[in-house]
Amino acid sequence: MGDEQNENTPETTRVESHDPDFPEKFLAFMREGWRDAALAVNPRPEVPNYAKRRAALSAAFAGETLVIPTGVEKVRANDTDYPFRPGSDFAYLTGDHDPESVLVLRPNGSGHEATLYTQPRNSKESDEFFRSRNGELWVGRRHTLAEKSTELGVETAPLTELGAALADCAPGRTRVLRGLDPSVDAAVRPYDTSAATGAKPAAGLGRDRELAAVISELKLVKDEWEIAQLQEAIDATVRGFEDVARVLPADRPVAERLLEGIFALRARHDGNDVGYSSIVGAGEHATILHWIRNTGATRPGDLLLMDMGVEGRNLYTADVTRVVPVSGTFSPLQRQVYDIVYASQQAGIEFIRPGVSFKDVHRTCMQVLAEGLSELGLLPVSVDEAMDDSSTIYRRWSLHGFGHMLGIDVHDCANARKEHYRGGTLDEGYVLTVEPGLYFQPEDELVPAELRGVGIRIEDDVLVTPAGAVNLSAGLPRQADEVETWLAAQREAGHRLPG
Repeated sequence: MGDEQNENTPETTRVESHDPDFPEKFLAFMREGWRDAALAVNPRPEVPNYAKRRAALSAAFAGETLVIPTGVEKVRANDTDYPFRPGSDFAYLTGDHDPESVLVLRPNGSGHEATLYTQPRNSKESDEFFRSRNGELWVGRRHTLAEKSTELGVETAPLTELGAALADCAPGRTRVLRGLDPSVDAAVRPYDTSAATGAKPAAGLGRDRELAAVISELKLVKDEWEIAQLQEAIDATVRGFEDVARVLPADRPVAERLLEGIFALRARHDGNDVGYSSIVGAGEHATILHWIRNTGATRPGDLLLMDMGVEGRNLYTADVTRVVPVSGTFSPLQRQVYDIVYASQQAGIEFIRPGVSFKDVHRTCMQVLAEGLSELGLLPVSVDEAMDDSSTIYRRWSLHGFGHMLGIDVHDCANARKEHYRGGTLDEGYVLTVEPGLYFQPEDELVPAELRGVGIRIEDDVLVTPAGAVNLSAGLPRQADEVETWLAAQREAGHRLPG
């Protein structure tokens, strides 16, 4: 990064280093002698999928204008931004990855006309290409409007025209995907139905929440292209776990962050990035469900829990958890707990098929965990009483549900209405995780000392088909014996690497 302070600028007047007060001779020289070249772009093969999704959304909101922004870059520190990741719903409907873009669907009598408002490339007819924060000499070549339209199969318009387009929107006939772009939120006020219905003022936001819900519900069923994207991300995740296992020593400590970084290297090389902050929990850190500090280190004899996923280049993400014995083999007690969790997960996977309820998959997994906790002598009541909705005391050692939907978000379809998701039934084409776990906290005096600090979760990504569940992450073994054999094989492969 260049200096943020122009050496000729007083301390009180800060300017970006790429936009100082250049002499006119320099400006004139910079404006000359540039060759322009068009990008060779073709329609993406998935363009029909985006069009089909927009058509389904159009059918759900006939006669209404729909506004879906991607979001804006977010400041990380001072004038540096976090890497931009497009809004998931926007990317689901367009495939566009640039910040600030906004999709507007306007009713046209027979459906909707889609327009993508976006930043065009910097023209060399002005100084923007070398002076602007987003100039091409700073951030690289941007698509022209025509190039983006060809690639994504949607009409485009310059972002400068968005204000006028939004000013023409009637609040009572417009729905906005809110919370992503403050300027869009401000341009179209939420429609307040309280005056007409006597409802509370906040109820007016329900129209916009319904838009978010419908998009989430459209995302529940994955098409063939989406399933292929998920499989690619999962396959890359398998390779990432193998990378980590190959550098995991059996006889000396290694930092959690080193393992996190090795997986992240695979994610950036084979995909876009990690799909979420990687959890690398050695020893008692495995009992912390969202342990992402990763400041510890492995120890021989301990277990290592790794919850990691590659996000593919089209933003679909894997979500996989494995637990390995650092020394290479599980102790008898570690294996006993591991086998309980494995049995719970296997029962859930075998139960999944179209038409079964999300709640019943959860109960199937939790029943096995409760029975295992009883066998360990931990439940102070019967399994039936522990499982009763008025009790659920078994959850002291499990805490979370069996899983969640997976797709372009790691926790996909999160805005879907309860009756379509956690209170509903599974359908063909759903992709979800199955990830039961048991966690015995180091401070828990209701468990034997030898169990304290043991945390085990096994997580796989499964596709619902007419014949039942297909485990998309079966490339990583799950059974205890197979895990030990796999770890040994990866370590052997790591020893053969050059250097």
